[in-house]
Amino acid sequence: MKRSEINRAIRQAEAAFRDAGWTLPPKPRWDVTDFGLGRFEENGLVLVNLAEEPEYCEKLMFARRNQRTLAHCHARKKEDIIVRRGALRVQVWLGKPDTASGDVMVRVNGEDRTVASGEILDLAAGERITLRPGVFHEFWPVSESCVIGEVSTVNDDRTDNYFADPEIGRFPGVTEDEPPVARLVSDCGSGEATSSAR
Repeated sequence: MKRSEINRAIRQAEAAFRDAGWTLPPKPRWDVTDFGLGRFEENGLVLVNLAEEPEYCEKLMFARRNQRTLAHCHARKKEDIIVRRGALRVQVWLGKPDTASGDVMVRVNGEDRTVASGEILDLAAGERITLRPGVFHEFWPVSESCVIGEVSTVNDDRTDNYFADPEIGRFPGVTEDEPPVARLVSDCGSGEATSSAR
């Protein structure tokens, strides 16, 4: 991704968070990705790590209509994906999508639900889905844009993201065409703070 594209995505996310009434921490830890595909408008996500503790993590995310976070799972992380504003479509599989079969156990709004592999669930603002480790999932907004929350067990984006397509990467390559408005999690060493966007 070009740094200018990352800067633009951060500014758009900041505006969406403000409009939704979310105040970011003093030194937000930004994460912007196109999953290494070079198609941010189609496959992209903006994230802010709000809490990163040994036992749990909280993130706030932003995406635009039909901007997909592609099918992936986590070996260790259990997570709630919460629609804070807008509408989100989530597709789930028990195993890799190209070979998955059988039913998937998820929790929607705190209630267990069994769904078929490949089923799509529509979540409105305020609704959540709980995903256990090993459940492949893909999500995208069906509203103009969407503010999405994530609360999870310990988070390790460098080693606990398994994409259905092994060619997909978690972090983008960055072409520096202008100064950054904020450093990304992927720009920093472990535990290094990022500056606030302006």
